[in-house]
Amino acid sequence: MNKYFLYARKSTDEEDRQVLSIESQIDELKEFAAKEKLEIVASLCEAKTAKEPGRKIFNEMLKRIEKGEANGIIAWHPDRLARNPVDGGQVIYLTDRDKIQNLKFPTFWFENTPQGKFMLNIAFGQSKYYIDNLSENVKRGLRQKLRRGVWPSMAPLGYFNDAKSRNILIEKREAKIVKKLFTMYVTGDWTLTALANWCNRVKLKSHYNHPNSASMIQNMLKNTFYCGVFTYCGETYQGSHDTFISRELFDKAQAMMRKRGRAREIKKHNFAFLGLIKCASCGCYITAESQKGHTYYRCTKKKGRCETKFLREEALVEQMRATLATHSIRDDWADKMLVKLDQEKERNEQTTQALAQKKKDTLVVVEKKLDNLLDAKLERSITTSEYLSKKDTLVNEKVRIEDKFAQLRGEGLVWLEPMREFILLSKQAKKVAISRDLLEIKNSMKNIGSNFLLKGKTLRFEAHLGWGIAAQSASYSGWCPRKESNLHLSLRTG
Repeated sequence: MNKYFLYARKSTDEEDRQVLSIESQIDELKEFAAKEKLEIVASLCEAKTAKEPGRKIFNEMLKRIEKGEANGIIAWHPDRLARNPVDGGQVIYLTDRDKIQNLKFPTFWFENTPQGKFMLNIAFGQSKYYIDNLSENVKRGLRQKLRRGVWPSMAPLGYFNDAKSRNILIEKREAKIVKKLFTMYVTGDWTLTALANWCNRVKLKSHYNHPNSASMIQNMLKNTFYCGVFTYCGETYQGSHDTFISRELFDKAQAMMRKRGRAREIKKHNFAFLGLIKCASCGCYITAESQKGHTYYRCTKKKGRCETKFLREEALVEQMRATLATHSIRDDWADKMLVKLDQEKERNEQTTQALAQKKKDTLVVVEKKLDNLLDAKLERSITTSEYLSKKDTLVNEKVRIEDKFAQLRGEGLVWLEPMREFILLSKQAKKVAISRDLLEIKNSMKNIGSNFLLKGKTLRFEAHLGWGIAAQSASYSGWCPRKESNLHLSLRTG
């Protein structure tokens, strides 16, 4: 009497796909064996594709058949046993040697005769054809996605894969954090480790819900997908997805990364105001140290003896808070100035049309070069490596032109956005003054002025143009059209 191994297999080991496949196969095969009165020695199952040889349980089953533990196999269909010529050949070879005397399938007829082996070989060939055809269909779909400029894999942070449209869309909350991450990094005040910790504090996690690390942040900052370009299998493509990181900001981040290189962080403490203030007496930088639960700032005394004394961080922060409070434009002034900016922007929008047309013509030239480059590749007049190299250059040039084209609406009035930013920062200064975030206070102070000096226990600095006017406006008790005009003119001139 023949003895059989019951073998069940599903194509993937992912739990969310074909989760009932093996269980249903086993139930059906046991019913089939009982009906045919077949003796089952063992039930074997595994979750692994049969596209390539190397299945552990399948190979162990064949070894046990070689040893004589069984001389037959029960499976749902021949494609459960093999979808590649190596495994299929092993099964047929064992039937030739009578190690396998019978194969039983509820959905396929087999008899250990030349005709039966021929039909089994055809079944294995059909399974191989199916998997090859499926692979080609997947590759064709990938190529079509790439032609459309769609990233054919999991979207990076700040985006999500939309199952309905099959496109990659912006995830607004994550995108806001990622953009803030770039702007923080280019200031030079944040290390990769500090940014990773900040991302963890604001609960920005990877798609696999892992906490951020310095290497993850570095990879994110280097990902060209954020500025509209991606590389797949060594070839560069222009993405059709919306972007929220400009090419200019991305390039600044790369420049900052190159500048820092692989230097190790040597700071043991996160003192907020290091590198900001110098000693008024000797010109050395002010350093910090912790004593009995408090932070004290003092001169490094690298040039010798200095009489500057210690200053507690709390006292230094209080001086900065007072400065921020007095360098804040009144809300009514700020609101009226913002209205004037909008009006002036609307009046002057037409001045950029000529430049826009020029850049559009340049873009047409680059697109023509890309078409000619593709024709040259198809005609085999250039090598694949030359094609990929030149395409990479042209695609990046095209993205830069389009990025400039998108920014042209503001190029004719280059002073508008800096002025708008100044007004908003000045308006916000009074709120920063009561913040507990020391880094936010430091950055706001850097907006106000420079050349920060500690003389005795007093902080002094040179206010940037416009901030002195803001300090004066804070002392005015009423609104005056003439004063508004003067302030508007001074800021525009600056």
